[in-house]
Amino acid sequence: MASKRKTAKKPNSNQINVYVQPDENQGMGLARGVLRPSVQAAVTLKAYDNAFGDIELNCLIDSLVEQTKASNDGDMSRAEAMLTTQAHTLDAIFNNLASRAIKAEYMNNLDIYLKLALRAQSQCRATWEALSAIKNPPIMGYVGQANIAQGPQQVNNTPDTPRARKNQNQQNKQLEQKDGERLDTRATGTTGEADPAMAALGEIDGAENQSR
Repeated sequence: MASKRKTAKKPNSNQINVYVQPDENQGMGLARGVLRPSVQAAVTLKAYDNAFGDIELNCLIDSLVEQTKASNDGDMSRAEAMLTTQAHTLDAIFNNLASRAIKAEYMNNLDIYLKLALRAQSQCRATWEALSAIKNPPIMGYVGQANIAQGPQQVNNTPDTPRARKNQNQQNKQLEQKDGERLDTRATGTTGEADPAMAALGEIDGAENQSR
């Protein structure tokens, strides 16, 4: 009697392979694997794009890891191609919505279509600007201070700059020049009768008062 051949079990396309490190438990390994950007992006791609059938999640993750490595190594060809195609797609969306707006019978529909069309046009322009920034990176900012020396060096920026010292010296010089102007230059007052203890002293003859 011939035995029936067992059919191979079809793998679950939504299953994610997580590799646990020797020094971590299964929960930590699962959390680390799920939080990977490539895993998060693959889950989102699979949820949005069903046009190509049931693609295995692990294949999407591996492809995203490959593209990420190329970007980290300086290969931006994938990013440039993606932005270029997205700009053309946004331009197609703009033209489609603009055509619908002109054919709209009601003013409310015309307003909605035009707003969406102009939004797609704005995103198209921003996409081209992003692509231009990748291909022609801007020159970084102006360096206000350059210190060139051999060996280790330390730069301490303190408020005690030559300009500050110059201003401080000028202020001190002005105070020295005008110091006498602040004195009371009025005439000497006479002794009043209300306070006899403060009466002016008379002349003292040393010869007459020597015996004292």
